[in-house]
Amino acid sequence: MTSKKKSLPFLGYGLGLRSDHYETILDQRPTVDWFEILTENYLVPGGKALYYLNRIRENYLVVMHGVSLSIGSSDPLNMSYLTEVKALADRIEPKWMSDHLCWTGVNGLNMHDLLPLPYTEETINHVVSRVQQVQEFLGRPLLIENVSSYLTYVQSDITEWEFLSEIAKRAGCFILLDVNNVYVSAFNHDFNPLDYLHGLPKERVAQIHLAGHSNHGDYIIDTHDAPVIQPVWDLYAETIKHFGAISTMIERDDNIPPLEELLAEMNQARRIANTVLQQEVTWGT
Repeated sequence: MTSKKKSLPFLGYGLGLRSDHYETILDQRPTVDWFEILTENYLVPGGKALYYLNRIRENYLVVMHGVSLSIGSSDPLNMSYLTEVKALADRIEPKWMSDHLCWTGVNGLNMHDLLPLPYTEETINHVVSRVQQVQEFLGRPLLIENVSSYLTYVQSDITEWEFLSEIAKRAGCFILLDVNNVYVSAFNHDFNPLDYLHGLPKERVAQIHLAGHSNHGDYIIDTHDAPVIQPVWDLYAETIKHFGAISTMIERDDNIPPLEELLAEMNQARRIANTVLQQEVTWGT
């Protein structure tokens, strides 16, 4: 399954769905345009998580976001896992599905980390083939997300954004642009994050993640356990200025705060985007 043009809808502004907030969402029906679910949390048939998901999706759009595809691994694709993912997608009808441009293990061993790839032509061809297989099997569009990184490969002969762009174009998939990850990797590897943004194909970027991180002085770790910092908000504004309106969500995986705090961050993203887009309209007249 390939796509020659951008065809994914603008969903608005959303949040990652976390179990801490199930009851609050059902009781309060907060103003959220959509929720992103962590795919692996809902693969079991039945149970509390799937019960709440089924109730919540009665009132909200959802997308699926996985961490176990290991699209860059040299291992064969895990068809048992993909069969479970497809069954879940057929059940809840997400607007789209995503995973990370990385590898997570080898020889069947899951290292439970999102490991970067060497940016080479050989790797591009390998990943493109696997993305195409996954899209054909799922029968749905796939978004691939840029990961944060803390090392580089001596084999890499192009930039990360060129690598990501080529895979999206050749595989006919879309990009989940994690703005925080761009900021983290730019800091760790000393490149200009605007070069990254401007190097991506506009027609392929379909979703944005915003999250917090941990700054350790001379390096940053992507932890998703803190609020979005101002420099990342500034980079988000530049992202919207360059790409236009893109479905955006706040991602928090640890130190989960009350829902109201995440709603405030989500609404800050909405305000920033609306301000930037309005400025673009004004300057264009």
